[in-house]
Amino acid sequence: MSFSNLGLSDPILTSLAELGYSSPTPIQAEAIPLALKGKNLIAAAQTGSGKTATFVLPMLEMLARGENQRKKRIRALILTPTRELAVQVCTSIEAYGKYLNLKALAVYGGVDYGPQKQALIEGIDIVVATPGRLRDLYTQRSIHFDEIEMLVLDEADRMLDMGFIEDITKIIDTLPEDRQNLLFSATLSRQVRELAKETIPNAIQLSVTKKSEGKPNIDQWLVTVDKDKKSALLSHLIKENSWPQALIFIETKHGAAKLVAQLEKRGIEADCIHSGRAQAIREQILADFKTGKIKYLISTGISARGIDIDDLPLVINYDLPYPADEYVHRIGRTGRAGAAGEAISLVSKDDFKNLCMIERRLDLLIERKVVEGFEPRKEVPVSVLNFVPKNMPDRDDSKDNRPKPKDKRSASKSSASTRGSSRTSASKQTDNKVSSADNKLPLNPWGR
Repeated sequence: MSFSNLGLSDPILTSLAELGYSSPTPIQAEAIPLALKGKNLIAAAQTGSGKTATFVLPMLEMLARGENQRKKRIRALILTPTRELAVQVCTSIEAYGKYLNLKALAVYGGVDYGPQKQALIEGIDIVVATPGRLRDLYTQRSIHFDEIEMLVLDEADRMLDMGFIEDITKIIDTLPEDRQNLLFSATLSRQVRELAKETIPNAIQLSVTKKSEGKPNIDQWLVTVDKDKKSALLSHLIKENSWPQALIFIETKHGAAKLVAQLEKRGIEADCIHSGRAQAIREQILADFKTGKIKYLISTGISARGIDIDDLPLVINYDLPYPADEYVHRIGRTGRAGAAGEAISLVSKDDFKNLCMIERRLDLLIERKVVEGFEPRKEVPVSVLNFVPKNMPDRDDSKDNRPKPKDKRSASKSSASTRGSSRTSASKQTDNKVSSADNKLPLNPWGR
């Protein structure tokens, strides 16, 4: 099948041909014709599946049939979790719509309001926005939603993980009811399903990831090492292997800056991006990394879904992420477009719970290696795929740290009933959690 079979017009097909797009991915082939018919869609779409084009192409096709927009009014809205992803999606819109008279604008925080407000006054058809900045512009009456024809929630699970649920629901409450809705998410968690149920009526649900998308060529392995030796090990591996480029993920802003300094002391030039750096600096660093000017980029999780580099050879998890799905998005930055990739994790004993959750999610045991001179003093236990860590929250509630109300009577009964039977109770809890995980929508860990 070719893109010409999907009902797209010649200007869009010309742009796709110039970009080297020959045939649609499975999610594109299934979703684009439905979207062109005006259907509401809920789609599970993984990193590497081509989901940006899945909603951008029908959006461009449908908007091209109408008239250009009045000032401060827009015709389509795309909500994304991060600034980087907003910029990436907007860039794709400009590329796919090269021969169309449509204008797109990326709206996000961390930069001055002035240019964004002026662009909206001059007339914009499509806005790609992070929820917080969009609400600010709306309350300042710099943008109006009364003429929106299409809404896209991109990376819905990530937006909910980042605490945007209130912003999203308040934005949706202000939109016209007569609109088309498309929701794309890596996983259809309970929170995502609840959001979809409340905001997207009569939706068609799509999930082609498990059956239709193959594994990219990503070699995954890990090195067991003590936590205090990770930076030294990373330096050793970089020098020993002479890697041309690597994206290195770490959990905290402080840790990212510290690791840059540690690498520089060992003669390795690196830079870092995180939410604490100015947006202009982050954009420049990403641009330099994409061109190869920066060889080693250390990033917190903001880049897991915001970096799109076809030839990135290596991803390194300096820290293992939680939840497990985030690991999938991290390694999805390499092995793209048929290229070979490599994903390496530095794992200490403290990472064991996250490791087990990741391996259970992938349904495979990641190959382990030990580097001479960095043998761990604290041994990392042997993994088992059915391991469920105690007191570890389910994915749906992982970001909800609010105290839960307690019923003293039921708590007392629970305590009394479990005395002397902790082993049986723990076994039942494990069985229940494994069963719950099995009932989730399947996640293909391979291959936006």
